Amino acid sequence: MNILFIFYATLFFGATMAEPVEDKQALLDFIQNMHYSHIINWSQSSSVCREWTGVTCNIDQTRVIALRLPGAGMEGMIPPNTLSRLSAIQIISLRSNGLSGSFPSDLSKLVNLSSLYLQFNSFSGALPSDFSVWNNLTVVDLSNNRFNGSIPASISNLTHLTSLDLSNNSLSGGIPDIDVPSLQSVNLANNDLTGVLPRSLSRFPSSAFSGNNVSSESALPPPALPLQPPIPQPSRKPNVLSESAILGIVLSGCILGFAVIALMMVCSCSKKSVLPTKLQKDEVVLKRGSSESKDNRLVFFEGCSLAFDLEDLLRASAEVLGKGIFGATYKAAMEDATTLVVKRLTGVPVARKDFEQQMELIGSFKHPNVSELRAYYYSKDEKLTVCDYYEQGSVSALLHGNRGEGRIPLDWETRVKIALGAAKGIAYIHKQNGGKLVHGNIKATNVFLNSEGFGCISDIGLAALMSPMPPPVMRAAGYRAPEVTDSRKATHASDVYSFGVLLLELLTGKSAMNSTGGEEVIHLVRWVHSVVREEWTAEVFDVELLRYPNIEEEMVEMLQIGMNCVVRMPEQRPKMSDVVKMLEEVRRGNTENLPSFETTPTPSATDIASSSAPPQQ
Repeated sequence: MNILFIFYATLFFGATMAEPVEDKQALLDFIQNMHYSHIINWSQSSSVCREWTGVTCNIDQTRVIALRLPGAGMEGMIPPNTLSRLSAIQIISLRSNGLSGSFPSDLSKLVNLSSLYLQFNSFSGALPSDFSVWNNLTVVDLSNNRFNGSIPASISNLTHLTSLDLSNNSLSGGIPDIDVPSLQSVNLANNDLTGVLPRSLSRFPSSAFSGNNVSSESALPPPALPLQPPIPQPSRKPNVLSESAILGIVLSGCILGFAVIALMMVCSCSKKSVLPTKLQKDEVVLKRGSSESKDNRLVFFEGCSLAFDLEDLLRASAEVLGKGIFGATYKAAMEDATTLVVKRLTGVPVARKDFEQQMELIGSFKHPNVSELRAYYYSKDEKLTVCDYYEQGSVSALLHGNRGEGRIPLDWETRVKIALGAAKGIAYIHKQNGGKLVHGNIKATNVFLNSEGFGCISDIGLAALMSPMPPPVMRAAGYRAPEVTDSRKATHASDVYSFGVLLLELLTGKSAMNSTGGEEVIHLVRWVHSVVREEWTAEVFDVELLRYPNIEEEMVEMLQIGMNCVVRMPEQRPKMSDVVKMLEEVRRGNTENLPSFETTPTPSATDIASSSAPPQQ
């Protein structure tokens, strides 16, 4: 009996305490030679498979198979001979950091690699010449870096490739013939590519090749003012993380019949702190850390009919909708078929009390043009907000998405209702908390359509909770007023400026900022000023609006309102409540049964240009 006890005990603890020693040391060598600003709880004394943030091991916990450290604040070059020692790794995600230098050549040793996410870093130089070494690759995302040189023809040897994104780099030369039947998504936009698009890629939309000088029937030359670089769209199919196997329970049920061993197993398993979760998409994983206490719970607001807890939310199937300056946004499908939007906030240095006070304030808002906050969650490591999901997507997606064949244009009536609804929502926000509340992040991706088709504002009041961003980062989106140098110190006037940019966006059909495919970036406000100043006002408006008759006066009047909102001096901008009145007057003034603007001349291009000076951005 004693011999059997020792045998089973040795088998049990040998399985549960297994550690991939060599992989663990490789990761320690990696992180110890990196600069990073976020807390990464890796140490020699803790379990790499059960406790380390961003690390996933195989079932028997003998090898590391995934490394996910998106947005960890890492800077500099990837240390050589570190990650390349993870010979069993299948997924590497180091996106949205500050990594630089050339592509790590020693990653060619990782023959089991299936997914590589290095987007939104500062890598430069040429791409690897031989992609054939990674014959298991299915996803490659190297977008939004500074890679140059040509696209290697060896990519066509990746027979399992499903998604390739090399957009927003400085790649040049021709596009190779990537004849891979499994390929479902390609994005090569905004590089310096030339020549004829290969027939093998002609099945993809022209937007995947915009911002280049390529020609084919499905890839037209870029327009005079190119649209904003396309935001990489995530796959519609959510990637679900299976629950971890609790080896102690399985082993005890199968091979241990002794009560004392079962008790030891329960005690051991009770120390595990990381909950299994399905709230993820590809490389993104949300975990609840060891700092969690009984007070860290999902908090619902009064009148909310939703019924689920944090564990239900973490088990929900999810896909990434986008990533902004405040964090990543997910579409979460609950088991009861409820669909919600979960925002995982990053860069929130405020204490629990301040966070909860702001959430309680926002959660009290009830207005048809303001997206209602349903719940929130606070812990040391995670801050979440839960809101309604809008099936039609954001105004940015409706206005700029799929600008090619098969697109359903956003008609004039819908654009007017978006502008009017958004204006009413912002005006309502400005009246709350004794007139002290500011939105701080008004943009097309934060505006949706409510059930009546009017604009609805989301992401309210989050700017006050975030760490300040340097001016170049803040102004990159094109919506920030020129006087705002600290994102936490936005004002009513700066909100009006941002709304003015949104209104110009609705009128022109162009993004707040447009890239020429190289280093030059065109600000929408500046461009509108330049066109109007030359008295080419008709050239301002979106060509998709030309099909609608008898709207010229409304468009010009709304252009006047937009220009008034984006004047350089904050004190010269109208109040948001006045903007609402002006928009309502435009509609009434152009309705047959109501008083008309016919007695008042329509503002000319010169009048508009002289009424405001272009801001210095």
